[in-house]
Amino acid sequence: MSLQLSTLLDSIIGINLQGAADATSIYINDITIDSRKATSGVLFAAIKGTQVDGHSFINQAIEQGCSSILCSELPKEINPHCCYIQCDDVPQVLGEICKHFHHNIIDNLIIVGTTGTNGKTSVSTLLFDYFTKQGFTCGLVSTVEYRIANNILPSTHTTPDIVGLHKLLAEMAHAGCTHCFMEVSSHAAHQNRIASIPFALAIFTNITRDHLDYHGTFDNYLKAKKSFFDNLPSSAMAITNKDDKNGMVMLQNTKAIRYTYAMKQAADFTVRVLEHDFNGMQLQLNKQELWTPLIGEFNAYNLCAVFAAVFLLTEGDEDAAVKMSALGTVNGRFQVLQGPKRITAIIDYAHTPDALENVIGTINQIRKNNAQLITVVGCGGNRDQGKRPQMGKIAANLSNRVIFTSDNPRNESPETIIQQMQDGVEPHHYKRTLKITDRKEAIRTACMLAQPGDVVLIAGKGHETYQEIQGIKHPFDDKLITLESFNLIA
Repeated sequence: MSLQLSTLLDSIIGINLQGAADATSIYINDITIDSRKATSGVLFAAIKGTQVDGHSFINQAIEQGCSSILCSELPKEINPHCCYIQCDDVPQVLGEICKHFHHNIIDNLIIVGTTGTNGKTSVSTLLFDYFTKQGFTCGLVSTVEYRIANNILPSTHTTPDIVGLHKLLAEMAHAGCTHCFMEVSSHAAHQNRIASIPFALAIFTNITRDHLDYHGTFDNYLKAKKSFFDNLPSSAMAITNKDDKNGMVMLQNTKAIRYTYAMKQAADFTVRVLEHDFNGMQLQLNKQELWTPLIGEFNAYNLCAVFAAVFLLTEGDEDAAVKMSALGTVNGRFQVLQGPKRITAIIDYAHTPDALENVIGTINQIRKNNAQLITVVGCGGNRDQGKRPQMGKIAANLSNRVIFTSDNPRNESPETIIQQMQDGVEPHHYKRTLKITDRKEAIRTACMLAQPGDVVLIAGKGHETYQEIQGIKHPFDDKLITLESFNLIA
């Protein structure tokens, strides 16, 4: 596919063409933000990242044969054989160019974006599963995986870069997808990786402390999430969790049609937990009831968000709750494994203080009084250090025993991370804790310590099948290690 540069730029406002090259004589067959791929026929977008500024590589791209450059700052020397597309907001213009490059085919998709600290993967995956079961061809963009109908692609980021996202959505449309359900991370919103994506519906789950290593402050993190709703068109719909103290903040400046969901107060869509145990929950969604294998109040919220989205996208399907009863669990999210001697193991992605507290709180509501809870938990390296003592305190306060272990230490010392978690433990709870750096050994120890009827929680990695240490991803699966520890697999 090759398009005239002038065609790609048609109707885009706020751009200034520099250089002697004629945009009508340049043909584009690809777009990139990676200077290494910027060669003849490729448009190179110079984006200012958090660590690298693409403007530093403009000359390198030109030397490789690239003749079309999108940038916010012109280089000191203008190459006469190039066309420089100068603008104030490179990501925004790049999004429009990408959309044009794929002939605006993504306008054929009903795109639903979900943002929040916790619940993004569950809500997006459940919506994908629901509409797929109803006979629609769907796409999924999530932390766990990207999917085009039955075709599963590895997930590199929660939300891909602008170029990659537009390409992925275009592939979905070409494959006959009618819907796409995607997670919208705070990074993606802040960096405008979702520029020119025609969202039909946006969902807000909740917001608690996370990613402060990137955003710096909670207020910045909140604003990044809110910007997703601020930029929605009037044709879109927005659903927010009214019970979250910042839920209504998300809707303050949106042009979208507003809806709310809640458990603790009146809202457009409400949920009540009627019964629950380790097998699932009986819920009431508005006036409809359903049984679900999902567990926990946080999952009740997720299902209420799904119910609201289904209701709005189907113009009021009266049987939505009944159809939702067929939905299964989400990989690595409160995944229950039954071990020997009535021991229950739970694998969960909880990697924030709020998520850990929610998961442990749910377990404590369900487990019987004489059952003990043994929690295995760690924190990721090269991420927000402030949440480490908070998670250590929560785990020790709410569990009978805690084993602090390695998560994805990345380029940090796992022992240092573990100690920072231990620093949050109140002195009278020290005797409840152990420190075992080797995550495999930590899981095995927890399973060995568990007595009949006890619960073992393995938190932090969930669906992940690797452990990242010093830049290398080593195969590691919490679920498999747990099953091995129970001697359920060889």
